[in-house]
Amino acid sequence: MSHVLIVDDDPDIIQPLKRFLSDHGLRVSTAENGRNMRQVIENSAIDIILLDVMMPGEDGLMLCRYVQEKYKIPVILLTALSDDDDKVVGLEMGADDYITKPFNARVLLARLKAVLRRCDSDGSELIEEEEVIAIEFGNWTLDVYQREILDKDSVSVALSSAEYRLLQVFLQRPQRILSREQLLDLTHGREAKAFDRSIDNLISRLRRKVEIDTANPKVIKTVRGGGYTLAMPVTKIYKNA
Repeated sequence: MSHVLIVDDDPDIIQPLKRFLSDHGLRVSTAENGRNMRQVIENSAIDIILLDVMMPGEDGLMLCRYVQEKYKIPVILLTALSDDDDKVVGLEMGADDYITKPFNARVLLARLKAVLRRCDSDGSELIEEEEVIAIEFGNWTLDVYQREILDKDSVSVALSSAEYRLLQVFLQRPQRILSREQLLDLTHGREAKAFDRSIDNLISRLRRKVEIDTANPKVIKTVRGGGYTLAMPVTKIYKNA
């Protein structure tokens, strides 16, 4: 389930839009300003941001540039301005799309799905992941149906449910730094405990299966002060390829 963050200071927009997107299978968080936005991003794994341009304090353009520089999360800007020059500025700041208020909620949903498909932020719902039969990373291949990994000699290594879920999170976000809080959010959702350190133990277990040398990991690397990252690109293999 893709996680959408709506950043807008107008509750008359936030609440109806949150209900609409939730009804269409998306997980939705909200923030009313830049400070709240940062708090949500730090504690949750956000896949896409709907960001209002006209807000007091830090406006949407400043926040868009901040998000792109630090997190590389896809952004769709929402604005009451219709001038093409304003749209150009927004896109130059790193926005992936630009929607003018008032907007049709169904059109926004379609544009949101299109951006997610393009960025491949989360394969679970919007990218028809059932068509993916395997994912290659380094010398490994994840068999999606069997939920096991195969080495370069096609020798299989079984994964527990928790290990499979964690690996899937990394494969959906390759080369992206994920904090412990984000990994907990993605693997446990609302059941995650704020100070749960079990994610470190799970990382260690998964490393024992995918690393040649767990003391010098090459697949899942630790980022000092940041968390963990899958340090290589991935290739998806589709059913009809």
